[in-house]
Amino acid sequence: MPVINKAFNDKLMRLIKKTVASFMLLFCSFNLKAQKSIIIQNPIAVERVKEVIEIPWNDIVNAYPKLDTADFKITDVTGKKEFPYQLEYKGEKNIQQLLVLVSIPANRSIRLKLVKGKPAKLQAKTYCRFVPERKDDFAWENDKIAFRMYGKALENFPGEMAYGVDVWVKRTSELVLDKRYKGDKYHIDNGDGLDYYNVGFTLGAGGIAPYCNDSIWYSKNFREWKILDNGPLRSTFQLIYEAWNVCGKKVTVTKTISLDAGSQLNKTAVTFEWNDDKPLPVVIGISKRNEPGEMLLSEKEGLLAYWEPKHGADGTTGIACVFNTPVNRMFVNKQQLLAEATIQKNQPFIYYNGAAWDKAKAITNSHDWFQYVANFKNKLEAPIKVMIK
Repeated sequence: MPVINKAFNDKLMRLIKKTVASFMLLFCSFNLKAQKSIIIQNPIAVERVKEVIEIPWNDIVNAYPKLDTADFKITDVTGKKEFPYQLEYKGEKNIQQLLVLVSIPANRSIRLKLVKGKPAKLQAKTYCRFVPERKDDFAWENDKIAFRMYGKALENFPGEMAYGVDVWVKRTSELVLDKRYKGDKYHIDNGDGLDYYNVGFTLGAGGIAPYCNDSIWYSKNFREWKILDNGPLRSTFQLIYEAWNVCGKKVTVTKTISLDAGSQLNKTAVTFEWNDDKPLPVVIGISKRNEPGEMLLSEKEGLLAYWEPKHGADGTTGIACVFNTPVNRMFVNKQQLLAEATIQKNQPFIYYNGAAWDKAKAITNSHDWFQYVANFKNKLEAPIKVMIK
């Protein structure tokens, strides 16, 4: 009798183990199918290389309701490859978007997932800051290029006064602003680049100002600043200007500028206010040199680009503005390449502006620069598609 009971018990235990194993297999299979993944699709025949994509945070929360924002990473579906990311706040208390750095072949898609775990340490690829020790500059950079805008203190030095966007060329992926300001010798190339771009009394590398009676009405330099996000993949800030007279109008402006990792161009969103309801003509400009350079002015395509003449041993800078909304016309005067547009009161006018340097070895001639700008416009018109399934 005891032998029979032992045999029965062994058979019963094997049956239980088999049933539990089958149940666990079924449960895991169900979980695998139920797990959400993020599908990122490139809809055009141009490879997207190290591009920052945006996913609304509400979509992430809906797909991953138990997500711990301090303890997750992003991988491909195999879990073998990890993708850098940033939580974007846009100056708010709560997260607004998830930014992910991806590369996607032409006309292809990739599939990502969020998993529990500490993400790999990410070295910042963008950075911005107010620089009171250098006459109230505001400077920003990424792993490709750097820029600055001039503040109130510079107005006390008439011989140095400038209005537009300045460019600091780089040939390193490292962040260099603090090092250059600390050394105060950024007009000399010590191996990673320098500041040789001349802004003067122009809009520089894509500045914007009202245009009235065939004249540009420059404001004073910015009075207030606010950092909305500061890396590692995107840095965004605001510059606020005090009111000035433009053909009898009292005009104020706020500029919101963001720069992504890997991009040569900033996204600039400008909001003007004035004391009537008529549209405001503006121009966006690029400083022109005395020596011959190569220009691209395409109102139809929304491209304004300039490959400057060589600046001696310093090399050559390319400057460009890209417009995703129509402009009225493009033209060249003695000092600048200009795009004229008409904007509405209190409605952001968005465009893209930036630069490249031949000594960085990525873009070395006008053909490459104009192609980069055209590809950038193509990507704007066919943005990456994101689905969570």
